[in-house]
Amino acid sequence: MRRFYSIFILVLVGTLALMAGVREDFKANPKLSANNYQAYPTQGFPAITPAPAGYEPFFINHYGRHGSRWLINGRTYSLPLEWLEKAQLDGKLTRRGEEVLTILREVNEASQGRLGELSDLGHEQHQGIARRMFQNFPQVFQDGAPVVARSTIVIRCILSMQNEVDVLASLNPRLKITTDASEATMYYMNYRDSVVKPLRAAMSPTVKKYREKWINPKGMLKKLFNDQRWVKANISDEEARSVMLALFEVTGNMQSHRQFQNVDLYDLFSADDIYNVWRYNNVYWYLHSAETPLTQCRMDYMEANLLRNFIEDADRAITSDEPAPGASLRFGHESVVLPLCCLMGLNGADYRTTDLETLDQHWQTYKIFPMATNIQFVYFRKAGSDDVLLLPLLNEREATLPVETDVAPYYHWSDVRDYFIDKLSRQPIIQLPQ
Repeated sequence: MRRFYSIFILVLVGTLALMAGVREDFKANPKLSANNYQAYPTQGFPAITPAPAGYEPFFINHYGRHGSRWLINGRTYSLPLEWLEKAQLDGKLTRRGEEVLTILREVNEASQGRLGELSDLGHEQHQGIARRMFQNFPQVFQDGAPVVARSTIVIRCILSMQNEVDVLASLNPRLKITTDASEATMYYMNYRDSVVKPLRAAMSPTVKKYREKWINPKGMLKKLFNDQRWVKANISDEEARSVMLALFEVTGNMQSHRQFQNVDLYDLFSADDIYNVWRYNNVYWYLHSAETPLTQCRMDYMEANLLRNFIEDADRAITSDEPAPGASLRFGHESVVLPLCCLMGLNGADYRTTDLETLDQHWQTYKIFPMATNIQFVYFRKAGSDDVLLLPLLNEREATLPVETDVAPYYHWSDVRDYFIDKLSRQPIIQLPQ
């Protein structure tokens, strides 16, 4: 019995430490809680671990999310604005509510005609990524090296691509750069998997349950409105949750724009609010993209075609007669890069569970997919050897794969390739919900 209690206490302490870790991250920087609206960092990138003796980089396989953008749905901007304007007419706003109303009017006005578009910061993020890629692996970008860049057909992705290739061309005008954005490549750049929609629909009641459980707008409403009887008479519980989620998105996306970077609305939310809204969104993205038995471990396989394209391009580069095979650059969306990370198993993103209550302790979106998320697979070889090494990077930081290696943080590409091919061969055959 004493041993049982000792084990229980150790497990409890470990669980609390994991929860505290997330909360401490948000306490230090609440902008991390913005999930997919988190702006890409501009500095603080660690140095790359030198490759084993004699190995030089020769090829980069890449998928990158577009940079920071405006919100896509105009209602996200207008919904909280409408309720604040209604309350102002009735004299029901607090002083902070009046200040927030002024800010939201300015943000909403600035968003007109810009929904979903790349922001000024989004351009800068991709310029920086390209510059560091060139500086970290100059051997890949030798004179005459081909750089094949492809984008989805969405303008923010095309502009993200253009920002990167423009920088690469400025650093070496003798690169052979080609760009493309076509329906012809969408089968792997942003595949519309027919099973995804019904699997997600089947999870809607679960998402709704956690929305009702974890989204509690009461504290926020008291900071905005001076009469809670007026709030109760005019705003339903579900409307209040919608307002809170919309306002949280607007707040999180402020970091995507130079003109709003110094505007901070996180004081509207308590530490519990920030944690719980993020926790709800974390569950949402896990159910929509990750490898959970709740969706028959099938969701990340929506990027099977993209992973095959990574393998095919690596095979071509490795067997190429080109002295520098260059780079294969792809530009798209978080709805692609997140399941791709899960399918690859980058940094444990392939974590499987049915326990959504403890998901936040093991799988965290803010560590995976900010704006401008990028996967870089950098390939190295040595003269006189057939062994190709792979250095996987996630957001320009060395990443792990679920493959054994004796050269960490590098991997033998043949081992990784075998793992990926085996993983693709085990794509689940699912039973679609009726």
